[in-house]
Amino acid sequence: MGLPLLFAAILLPAAVIHAQDNQFSVGADLLQRGEIRLGGTAEGSTADGDLAAFLLGRSRLNLSYQWKNMIETSVTAQYSGTWGSTGALSLYEGWLKFNPGKGFFIKAGRQDLSYDDLRIFGSDDWSMTGLSHDALKIGYEGHGHKVHLFGAFNQNASNISGGTYYTGGLQPYKGMAALWYHYDFQKFPLGASLLFLNVSMQGGDKDVNEKTWHQQIVGTYLRFHPAKWNLEAAYYHQMGHAEDGLPIRAWMASGKLSFAPSPSVSLQLGYDYLSGDSKFATPAQGQIGLTRHEVIRGFNSIYGSHHKFYGAMDFFYVSTYVGGFTPGLQNAYAGIMWNPVRNLKLNAAYHFLATAAKLESADRPLGHELELSAGYNFLPNLGLSMGYSFMHGTQTMVVLKRTSEKRNLNWVWVMLRYAPRFFQTRW
Repeated sequence: MGLPLLFAAILLPAAVIHAQDNQFSVGADLLQRGEIRLGGTAEGSTADGDLAAFLLGRSRLNLSYQWKNMIETSVTAQYSGTWGSTGALSLYEGWLKFNPGKGFFIKAGRQDLSYDDLRIFGSDDWSMTGLSHDALKIGYEGHGHKVHLFGAFNQNASNISGGTYYTGGLQPYKGMAALWYHYDFQKFPLGASLLFLNVSMQGGDKDVNEKTWHQQIVGTYLRFHPAKWNLEAAYYHQMGHAEDGLPIRAWMASGKLSFAPSPSVSLQLGYDYLSGDSKFATPAQGQIGLTRHEVIRGFNSIYGSHHKFYGAMDFFYVSTYVGGFTPGLQNAYAGIMWNPVRNLKLNAAYHFLATAAKLESADRPLGHELELSAGYNFLPNLGLSMGYSFMHGTQTMVVLKRTSEKRNLNWVWVMLRYAPRFFQTRW
C-alpha cells in the first residue's frame, strides 16, 4: 500500500494544478464623491460667491474569466450620475484577449487604453464615466520590449450604405490608429517610449459636404529612476487638420523631478508647456466677437487623464475657454507627499499657471493654485480621501474663464471608494 500512496501523493497535486485551467472572479468598484465649489468652473458666471454643491456616484460590476494563459475576457457594467438624477447605465469594458504564446497577444472590444504617464492615453479614473475605447489591439511584450499596435473605426449605426460619424457618438472620433513602443534597459534604470497616433474626425454637413480630416501626434516619454530619484520627460508634436479643416501646428513638453529622501516622504518639482493659439482674444463681457485663426496652435492632449495634470480644480483641458480656442498653458508646480503612519497619505502642491500665447487683451499670468489632500485606507480595498484647493486668479483668468470677479476660488471634496472581490474560484 505504501508505493501506491506515494504515487498518489506525487500525481494528485499535478492533476489538481492541471485541473485548475479555469479562473473566474466577480468584483465591484463603488465610488461616491461630494463636492462644494465656491467660484467653480461654471462658464458665463459673473456673480461673486457662486456656490455649487453636489454628490456624484459611480458603481461598476466586473466579471472576469481566464482559461489557462491563453484566453482572458472581462466585462464591466457601469452606472454613474449625480445624486438625484436619472444617471446613465453603460458598458465600461467588454473585451476578449488571446495569448498565443511567446509574448504575443490580440485584444478586441471595449477596453481601457492607458500608456506612460497617462497624458495622451489614460482611463481618466477621476471622472464618473471614465474613458474606454472600442478598439483592436495587437502586441508583443518580452525581453524588455513592448510593442502595441491598436486602432478603432466608429459608426453611429451599422448602415448598409454610406455611414457618417459625428461627435454625438460614444467615442469622440471616426477612426484611430496608433503604434506604441516601449523599451526598458536591462542594466540601466531607464525606460523610453515612442508614440505614433493618427485620429480621423468627420466634419461638414451630413449628406452635403461631409469630409474626414486627419490629425497626428508623435512623441516620446522617458523615465530615468536611479535609487531615490525619478526623472520624467515628454515631448509631443501635433499636426494634420482639425474637423473644421484648419491646419494644426501644436506641441507640448513636460519635465518632472521627484526625490524620496525616505520611504515615507517624496518631493516633486515640474513644469508643463502646452502651445497656444496666437492672436488669442476674447470678446468683452456680454458681447460676441470672432477672431480669425488660420492655423490651430493650441495643443490638445485628447484622450489623457486630464485631472492628473494642470491643477486639480480642472480649469484647463477639462472645461473650455470662451470661443473654443486655447491660449495654451504654462504650469510650474512643486509638491510633497508624506506617509506619517501606515495607510495614511498626505499631499500638498502649488501651481503657478500662465498662458503660453501672448494675449491681445490681457497678460499671461492666470493665477496661483494651492492643493491639499489626504487619504486613509481602512482596509486594502476600502479608502476615504478628501481634499481642498484654493486658487487666486488674475484678471486674465476672469477674462478667459468668466469666473467669479472675486477671483478667490475654493473647492472641497470628500470621496469614499470600496473595491471588493465578491467571488473567485479556480477549477
